[in-house]
Amino acid sequence: MPERIGRYTVVKELGSGGMGEVYLAYTPGGDPVAVKLIRSDKLDPHTRARFEKEALIARTVIGTNRVARFLDADSFADRPWLAMEYVAGRTLLASVDQDGVLPLPLVASLGMLLAEGLSAVHAAKLLHRDLKPQNVIMGREGPMIIDFGLGAFMDTSMESLSHSGMIIGTVRCMPPEQASGNPRVTSAADVYALGTVLLYAATRHYPYDGAGWEAVAMQVTNPDLGPNLNGVPAGLKPLISSMLAHDPEARPTLDATADACRELLKSAGLTPADARLALIARTTTGNLPDPAKELLTPSVEKLLENQGEIADAGESPLDGGQADTPTAGGEQEPERSEATPSNGPGSGRPPVSKRVADELRAEYAVDAEL
Repeated sequence: MPERIGRYTVVKELGSGGMGEVYLAYTPGGDPVAVKLIRSDKLDPHTRARFEKEALIARTVIGTNRVARFLDADSFADRPWLAMEYVAGRTLLASVDQDGVLPLPLVASLGMLLAEGLSAVHAAKLLHRDLKPQNVIMGREGPMIIDFGLGAFMDTSMESLSHSGMIIGTVRCMPPEQASGNPRVTSAADVYALGTVLLYAATRHYPYDGAGWEAVAMQVTNPDLGPNLNGVPAGLKPLISSMLAHDPEARPTLDATADACRELLKSAGLTPADARLALIARTTTGNLPDPAKELLTPSVEKLLENQGEIADAGESPLDGGQADTPTAGGEQEPERSEATPSNGPGSGRPPVSKRVADELRAEYAVDAEL
């Protein structure tokens, strides 16, 4: 386990998977964050460039409490990493496995809340691409989508689906177009994935299953083989069936999905606000697991004490090297060395964060006469 990642002091591993390891870490000021360290076999130059671009855009997602906030990233580290808001709680997968499936009204509430979160992601011109029960944390404020910001790594080919840790858990929730290796998926891919999440919440099984990723992928991509909807409540079946449609064009939009969930709540005599509170009560019974509140060992406390000495050594990694971008004439800029980023100190160009801030100030400037 690394002692530090970027400016963050690592104290505990929270989990690992196909994309890498996730650690609980602390800022110099002592705030807990979740830092994901990307696997070394995901490090081709094209992926680094996409990761940097998506990391910058990820900071602009607003208008939702359903997506863990994106804090920082470094696409040019030996192993790229990103830091996200730390959310205490169990995954939806653990909640269902430990406490049983959710009743129809709570599945509908879950669908409305997650649809709102995905809508904010899509409004920023991004996709999640890997939504699954493991990537939904059931916290004290309701469901929260995590692992957002890793979309650059999810346009994968069939060959890479067999990587350890990414085998069945991800393929089970992939839409057919993504499982077949198509790198250009649309927002309909996230609708499909949301359908698999709601299906699991209602039944504790996925639409397709098998002994290995190949068997699952073959089922997912077969247009003649419908999803397994056994156990889905009758009122919920039309919505989930449409979300899992093989043809992306046949799936509902996120707005239509939220509307259908709202009607289900109305039929159950619940308002969305009451249903959210009931969902929280159901999924957060007892003490929530919160590693950030555990006592730190003396060695970790020493690391935190020393962290302030190096915390101000540099700017955000997002102010470092940029990926090659098209020039006005449509040609690529010359390839740059990672050791001498074009917008770093002494480059003559303002840092990325300053340019973004200046653009936002100009766009939302208030007229002095007002």
